[in-house]
Formats: sequence, structure tokens, C-alpha cells
Amino acid sequence: MNHPNQLEQLKQFTKVVADTGDFASMKEYAPQDATTNPSLILKAAAMPGYAHLLDQAVKDAGATATTAQVIDRLLVLFGAEILQIVPGRVSTEVDARLSFDRDGSIAKAREIIGLYEKAGLPRERILIKLAATWEGIKAAELLQREKINCNLTLLFSFAQAVACAEAKVQLISPFVGRILDWYKKNTGQDYAPAEDPGVKSVTEIYTYYKKFGHATEVMGASFRNKGEITELAGCDLLTISPPLLGELKAGTEPLVRKLDPVKAQAADLQPVTFDEKSFRFALNEDAMATEKTAEGIRVFAADIVKLEQLIRQKRG
Repeated sequence: MNHPNQLEQLKQFTKVVADTGDFASMKEYAPQDATTNPSLILKAAAMPGYAHLLDQAVKDAGATATTAQVIDRLLVLFGAEILQIVPGRVSTEVDARLSFDRDGSIAKAREIIGLYEKAGLPRERILIKLAATWEGIKAAELLQREKINCNLTLLFSFAQAVACAEAKVQLISPFVGRILDWYKKNTGQDYAPAEDPGVKSVTEIYTYYKKFGHATEVMGASFRNKGEITELAGCDLLTISPPLLGELKAGTEPLVRKLDPVKAQAADLQPVTFDEKSFRFALNEDAMATEKTAEGIRVFAADIVKLEQLIRQKRG
């Protein structure tokens, strides 16, 4: 008798999300949802197979459109293609240069949702991705009231997670691998998956959410190895890159559920709350979270600039 592979086992208690802009790999691994970011879209847009989407975005936007408007169209074209493959939702990111601009983020999110709705895609199938800065979280709080669901990304700390839950955002993406990267670099040591600081961070957030009945979904993201994924089996969702999806598909060892809402209920925890001052101080006290959030925003912003250059070349 064939044992189900680890990807099939994982799907029994965790929604699997494809972390890619590459449609071919989505079809192969049959994820529930898909998530993109500026770096993934830049990588995909540079592939010959997707050049037609770039051409279409330029054409649809028209000669008078700004480069930013062309990018919004490109993001939505990618999202629309993805939604033909996955049964669930796609995450589309707001320009990272708006990470400290609450009103700018809200306006951009509404524009993106408007383009999706014009394309006949309901807002229920879209998650707007925003960086988990104070301004990003406050933008999400208002957008959620308009039934625009948000995915708070670049999330590295408990304070960011609690503020997101209090803002009633739909979903958070705590970054596992980038936390590990920071600790490896700053301590010079490697960590077994069970001791991985990124794994511990997501476990703490998941436990807190389930203990206190927060509806915000937890989606572990940015994995460096398969062990990080198997240690978080049972998390609401996990967004996984194609190479790691391949490793899970190739593995047949039994997969044990590690995160469980029933176990979380028994945890000895106290509720906490953050206003703007205490949030900023807590984030500032956490060198890893401060540095990784800032670095993530810089990298995504730089990739948006590269995407703009690509579009300007196309438009001649």
C-alpha cells in the first residue's frame, strides 16, 4: 500500500499555499492559495514565458498611464491567472514604498481591488499584502471594515502579531526563514528545526491566537528547509516555495501535527495589548524584528524600482 507523501499529509491539517509567481509549479503542487510579492513578480516577469503579461499590462493601461498604474495592472493580471489555477485566494502586495503611509496604502489597496473587480474577480478571493508596520496595520484595520481582506507580511515579532489580531486583519505571514537567517548571522550557530527561532516565533503567535480566540489566520512563510515546515505542521496555512513543495512531495515519512488549537487552549498565557507607543517600543527592543522588517521593505522597494525600469524599457 502506498503511503501518502508528506505534502498530502500536510494538506490534511494545514492549508498549503504556493509561494511563487510561476504558474507551472502551481499546477504541479495543487495548492489551495497562492501568494506573490514584488521579488517573485519581478522574477516571473523577466521569464520569456510571461512576457505576454507585461505586454498586455502596458497595452491595457494605455499611453497616458503612469508606470505605477501599469504595475498595478501587471500585478492583477498575474493574480487573475493564478486564480484560474488555485481554488482559493491570491495575495497581491501594495508598493513597499508606501509602508509608512497609511492613507497611501489604503488608496493603493482600493485601486488594486477595483482592478480585480473590473476583471470579474470578487474581493473575497484577494488578500492585499501590506508590511506589518504600525501604519500598515492601521491601514489594514480600515480596509478590513470595507471587506478588503489583508495579509500582513514582513512580520517578525510577537508585538506585530498582536497588533494585527487587535486590528482584526484576515491573515498574517510571520517569516520563519528570515528570522533564522538573522540568528545564524548574529550567533554564528545553526539551529535544529525544533530549536529554530523562526519556528518558535510562529508557534508562540499561533498559540496566543488560538488561546484568546483571535480569528486572524496564521500563515508561516519564508522557509529555509523542510524541517521548519514539518515543525509547523498544523499551522492554519503555510506558504511554501516550489523546491520545498517538491521535497515534501518526495518524502513519505509520517508527518505529526505539531500545532493544535486544543493544545493551545491549555497554554499558560496572559493577554497583552499594544497602542502605537508600546508597539513602536516593543519592536525597537527587538533588534532582529527591527532589522528584518526594514531590510524586507528595502528589498521589496528596490524590486518595484527594477519592475518600473522593465516597464519603461517596454514602453520605449
